[in-house]
Amino acid sequence: MTVPAQVKSPYYNTYGGHPPQTDLLTDRAIVTEAYTVIPKGVLRDIVTSVFPEFTDTRAWVLNRPVAGGPTTFSQVIVEIAPGGGATKPEPQAGVSSFLFVVGGALTLTLDGEEHVLDEGGFAFVPPNAVWSLKNNESEIVTFHWIRKRYEALDYVPAPKAVVGNEKDIEPGHMPDTDGKWRTTRMLDPQDLAYDFGVNIVTFEPGASIPFAETHVMEHGLYVLEGKAVYRLNDDWVEVEAGDYMALRAFCPQACYAGGPSNFRYLLYKDQNRQITL
Repeated sequence: MTVPAQVKSPYYNTYGGHPPQTDLLTDRAIVTEAYTVIPKGVLRDIVTSVFPEFTDTRAWVLNRPVAGGPTTFSQVIVEIAPGGGATKPEPQAGVSSFLFVVGGALTLTLDGEEHVLDEGGFAFVPPNAVWSLKNNESEIVTFHWIRKRYEALDYVPAPKAVVGNEKDIEPGHMPDTDGKWRTTRMLDPQDLAYDFGVNIVTFEPGASIPFAETHVMEHGLYVLEGKAVYRLNDDWVEVEAGDYMALRAFCPQACYAGGPSNFRYLLYKDQNRQITL
């Protein structure tokens, strides 16, 4: 009998558990004043957070504003068990959210309209929107939740909600790369209503960022698939699917995709606003 090959998810989403006592305690976690690397091996049961607005839910906080680190956003991985959810997920006024599902299916009710987000599904939730989350399926749903206090502009209307799936968006090819470096933009970077962007960046094996990007945008990078060697400041750091990097403004950054599969990551960056002095 031929056993069918398992289909590997393009979105890493395996967390929790506890390592055996026979494991070494060393791992690849790094915390500096310019960047933080949180490897997937530290996302265990013992470090979960519980949010009081949710039921049957646990979360891993990947980034929060702290001195010496990125200060514009928070990012968490959220798991909701069947039947769980939140009738009012956002506890603060004036905060916008971005949701990206990496496993299962999430029911989002936004301003009275229901949306089901499965793997690759995403939603931008404007500040002060009326929304709720529910797991109506029989399996755990896992998603990333990015939050940012919205910076309004007097002459630009408030941002509109956006719901979609990254699989339905044609990636843009970076110049002079023969399509080996691609960016899937889930929010329009030319629309000044949005003060942050969330993209999926894809490198084919051997492709690279061929210079050390050094810029004002803060980053949250979650590796969805594959592996690479990242240059952060003066350090070369190996990362793979399930790892997370938080980069403060002006942290030099570049990478080589290691193969054998594509290297893909979910990327947050703040944008479209003047510097506040």
